[in-house]
Order: sequence, then C-alpha cells, then structure tokens
Amino acid sequence: MQGKIVKVSGPLTVAENMADVKIYDVVKVGDNGLIGEVIELRGDKASIQVYEETSGLGVGDKVETTGQALSVELGPGLIGGIFDGIQRPLDKLVEKSGDRISRGVKVDNIDHEKKWEFKPAVSVGDEVTSGDVVGTVAETPIVLHKIMVPYGVSGKVVSIESGLFNVTETVAVLEKDGKRFPLTMLTRWPVRKARPYKEKMTPSMPMVTGQRVIDTLFPIAKGGVAAVPGPFGSGKTVVQHQLAKWADADIIIYVGCGERGNEMTDVLNEFPELKDPKTGEPLMKRTVLIANTSDMPVAAREASIYTGITIAEYFRDMGYDVAIMADSTSRWAEALREMSGRLEEMPGDEGYPAYLASRLAEFYERAGIVKVLGSENVKGSVTAIGAVSPPGGDLSEPVSQATLRIVKVFWGLSASLAYKRHFPAIDWLISYSLYADRMKKWFDDNVGEDFMKLRAFVMSILQEEANLDEIVRLVGMDALSYKDRMTMETAKMVREDYLHQNAFHETDTYTSLEKQYRMLKLIKAFYELGNQAVASYAELDDILNCPAKERIGRAKYLEESELSAFDEIETQLSAELKALCVGGDNV
Repeated sequence: MQGKIVKVSGPLTVAENMADVKIYDVVKVGDNGLIGEVIELRGDKASIQVYEETSGLGVGDKVETTGQALSVELGPGLIGGIFDGIQRPLDKLVEKSGDRISRGVKVDNIDHEKKWEFKPAVSVGDEVTSGDVVGTVAETPIVLHKIMVPYGVSGKVVSIESGLFNVTETVAVLEKDGKRFPLTMLTRWPVRKARPYKEKMTPSMPMVTGQRVIDTLFPIAKGGVAAVPGPFGSGKTVVQHQLAKWADADIIIYVGCGERGNEMTDVLNEFPELKDPKTGEPLMKRTVLIANTSDMPVAAREASIYTGITIAEYFRDMGYDVAIMADSTSRWAEALREMSGRLEEMPGDEGYPAYLASRLAEFYERAGIVKVLGSENVKGSVTAIGAVSPPGGDLSEPVSQATLRIVKVFWGLSASLAYKRHFPAIDWLISYSLYADRMKKWFDDNVGEDFMKLRAFVMSILQEEANLDEIVRLVGMDALSYKDRMTMETAKMVREDYLHQNAFHETDTYTSLEKQYRMLKLIKAFYELGNQAVASYAELDDILNCPAKERIGRAKYLEESELSAFDEIETQLSAELKALCVGGDNV
C-alpha cells in the first residue's frame, strides 16, 4: 500500500491514504526510502516519526508500508558492535557513506555474510521447546553465543548440522504435527515488545561494581534498577563508564542517548584497550555500543533505548547477567517532548507528554532477574542503570521525579562534592538503596558476618558529621569534645580514604568486596581504639598523628595480592594507640 505525504515538520511527517497501516508499523518515506515509524493514526492519515534527516522531503512524496513493527536482528555479530539508534552498524555506514551518515543508506543490521562455527547442543530425535539451546557459537573469547529455539516454536529435531554457516543459513530443522520449521542463527524481535520468560524473581544478590561508595553504602542487585541523576559536570558519564568497565555482568549494553559525541568517542577509544578483570580480554569482547549522539536524528533517540533493552533481554534469555547503561534518559525524554509537541498533544509538566512516566516505567520494568524459557531451569538478569540530567541539577523536574518513583536505587550526584574534586560525587546524605536489607544474607555469607554492621557504622558516622558540621561552622572545631572530634576525624577518613576513589588510578579504580571489608574494619578499629585512648586521657593530637593512621589512608592503594598487610596495619594501630594511653597496656 502506498500513501502520500501531506505535511513535513522536522522529524514528523504526515501521510494520507494510510488506512490499512497499524500503529508502530515501519514505513519507507520518500524516494530515498527513509526509515520511519507510525506513531499516530487519525482516519486515513498517519503521523510518522522519521529516523533519518528529513530535509528534501516534500508534499506528495510517496510512503510505503512494510507491514512490520520496528525490530532488531538478533544473532552472532552483536558483541563488539557499534550501532546507531535503530541498530544500523556504524562501521558499515562509514564504508558506504563516509563520516556523515547519508540518508536512505541500506545495510544489514548484523553481518549476513560472515561465517560462524556452529556446534550442536542437541541431537536428532530430541524434543525441544521455545528457549531451548540447540547449538552454540564462540562469538568472542568471552561470550559463548547460544542459538535458541525462537518463541512460539517447538517440536522434534529432525536434522541438525555442525560447521561453518552464516546467520541466514539453516542449521537445524524441527518438526511438529507434520509441519517443518527451519532454524537459522538469526531471529528478529520487535523492540517495543518485552521478550517473554517463565517467572520473574526477587533480586537477592548484588551486582559488584568495585566502586566503594556503591558496593558498601548503596548496592544494586542483579536484576535491579538504578538512577544516576546529577547536574552538568558532576560525573554521571564517568560513573556509568566505571560500571560498564568493572561491574560483574557477563554482557554490557551501553546506550549513548543524546549525549555529546566525544563521550562516546572516549568509550570507543578506552574499551578496546581496557582488559576485562576476569578474562584479560579487551572489554569490547563483551560489550555492545548503541550510539545516538546529540547531533544524530532526534526521533532515533527514542528507539535507541528500546533497541538496547531488547538486545539485553536476548542475552538474558541465554542465561547471562546483562547490565544496560542508558546515558541519558533525560535526552530521551526531550525527544519524546519534541515529538509530542509536533503531534500537538496536550502537554504535561514542563511541556513533557502526559505519558512520560508510563514510558519510563515501560523501559525500567523490562529489567529483572528471571527464569528463562526452555526445559532447563536457567536464570538470567538485566540490570538497568539510567543517567538523568536535570536542568540545573533540579531534582524536582518531571523526568527525575518520574524516574524516582520507579527505581529502587538512587545515586544522587552532588555539584558541591564535584567542585571539591570528590569523585564519585555520590551524595551519601540523599542517596539510597532499597535492595540493601534484602541482600544482607548474601553479604553475611560471602563477605563477612559483620559487613552490614560496618555499613551501618559508616552511615551513622557520616550522619553525625553532618549534624556536628553546623556547630563547627559556628564555633570552630576546638569547641567540640574530644569524642566528637574523634567522630569528625573518623568521618573525614571515611570520606577521603574510603569513599573518594580515583577512576584513573591503576589500583584504586576497582576494589574487591574483601578489600572493602578490610578497609572498613581498619577505620572502625581506629574509631574504637581512638575513643578508648581518649577515655584514658591520651592526647588527641598524638592519636590523630600516629603513623598507623597514615597507613590506613594509603591502604586503598594496596594491590589485591597484598591484603595480608591489613592485619599488620591493624596490629600496628592497636600497639600505637595502647602505648599512648595513660597506663599503657592496661586499657
């Protein structure tokens, strides 16, 4: 069926004679066949958001429907790929059109010609159902790509082959009720439709990130959702880069949605150089990048988030733990606002569409830990972390408020901490994690029985410091009692020696949970032994200047192989502070 354009308004075109199309159908617009998606129907007129530059389109140009929803191609070739918002590979686009993407360029979403070695995982005669793994492909040294029976298909394996195949060639054939279903390594899935699963479960174990302020104070669960809001320059992107580098997820999906191009360039330059801590391979070998930067088409920003979460669900269905970073959902919401304005819809708060909150929820609710389809009891997870860029750092604006109603972890970035060069600039007084209590058993069993008590100690010290800070500003530090000054000094150690972390230092960039636990024990030991020494009339200046205290400050630069040094520091600290007490070892 063919329609005709009657209106062009930026990325929005309106075409008539479109009575037979469905909402969210993909159409080809104009002589160049620009990719568009139907987002509104009124009579026989369809409003279409075009995912490419619309200059040159005019009234009367043709519009052809494909009869299909906007879909992504799923199969070997995704890992290490760099795609635009609608999953076109940027390297192929560069080959065809140079550094600037030309309009109407047609490329396969993943390489249809490359041969992959397919190894069967089932035999002829086996009964298989949706989600069962029929074979594997070693896509990278880190990722074993599992070829699954597509959703809605089941039956008996009547043939299966091993060897080199491209993604469109048949690798197995199923039969059910006399009908045969050829299976290839390539499947397609509509991006706006969540992939099905057996059962959604309650997240109960953390996604370890190696970032101390996150893992200790505000942990995120595997299958959890988190928001990172903060003003310009507070370090949102660096936090997301750190999580993408070091989080213990099997697969990373990084969506650069409407952010500056140089930030994506940093990712592209860094990730091939950085080594995965578990395997020693480059991080790109387990990463998929989706780049829809601020100078790329606005409408494709909206699609980029859905493209990313669909690819994440695909790897989740293989039983992997996947983390998706969306940077930033504010730019995505701005694209929604622009399209809503062009559609002349009734605006909500600050011009955002009334359905902003439900669209955000739609995205975040696709995260979670699930039992995947298939006859085996396999679990997979998608952890979603979205950056929010509120104008002027105002968290009362609609995108931040709608996000906070959905997510369970809030890492609020503070401009004042960033100006003090304290990074990560996560403000411990406003941030929270609703997963912490649920994961207590895991921390008790895998880190230390008193890890959550140490966490509570740190939180209380920081809170006490905030309360005493007002007094210090009014009358000075000398007006405080020795006990309160010990509290202030311990809080300073927590801030400077523990929470402050250098993303560009070889050792400090990542801290294991065991090392975090040991660092916390040292700080608590200093606080308790120091208070005992104060109670025994030791001089406060002597306590604060003891050599062991300086070693505690440098402990974060110890290698993971040097953890035995923590016991030595604690012994030294105990000996030095006991020696300061009146009465010596009788404390």
